[in-house]
Amino acid sequence: MKRIIGSLLLKIGGWKVKIDEDHYKIKKYVVVCAPHTSNWDFVFAMSFFFRERIKIRFFIKNSYTKGLFGWFFKSLGAIGVDRSKNNNLVDFAIAEFENRENLILLVPAEGTRRKVDKWKTGFYHIATKADVPVAMGYLDFEKKEGGIKKFYKLSRDFEKDMQEIEDFYRDIKGKNPENYNPKIF
Repeated sequence: MKRIIGSLLLKIGGWKVKIDEDHYKIKKYVVVCAPHTSNWDFVFAMSFFFRERIKIRFFIKNSYTKGLFGWFFKSLGAIGVDRSKNNNLVDFAIAEFENRENLILLVPAEGTRRKVDKWKTGFYHIATKADVPVAMGYLDFEKKEGGIKKFYKLSRDFEKDMQEIEDFYRDIKGKNPENYNPKIF
């Protein structure tokens, strides 16, 4: 049912899907998602994942995974995080990678829909410490194209790796391009 809904939303919106073939071979990786400039990003990203049967997981406030609608967010792939405690999200993510046979973790690197001076680097630390590749997840609203491209095994040379990632995202246009800073570090 999710696949039908995702496919329908993408078709109505005129979107093209681009998925790197490596996705089908790799069982654990971090998906960097950018640009993140609108609430529509979540809707279309989930539509892509549903259509392609990619079982992604993402972190969300623990309160969203409890109560009346908790089942809904969990069915989308949400992993609740108790933000009232002093948790180290990187360590929490690494434990998730260690405890799961398959894990595709979605991380919006900007951390917000507003324009930021630089990206958060948690995705980088998660991927290096868990020893998993990073995939470039994107939605280009100008081209009406999105998906997962370019798997990248981080070299652990932070500046080199971040430059490679920045180069990939430089020309991608979000829904609200004024909210996107392609200079990530």
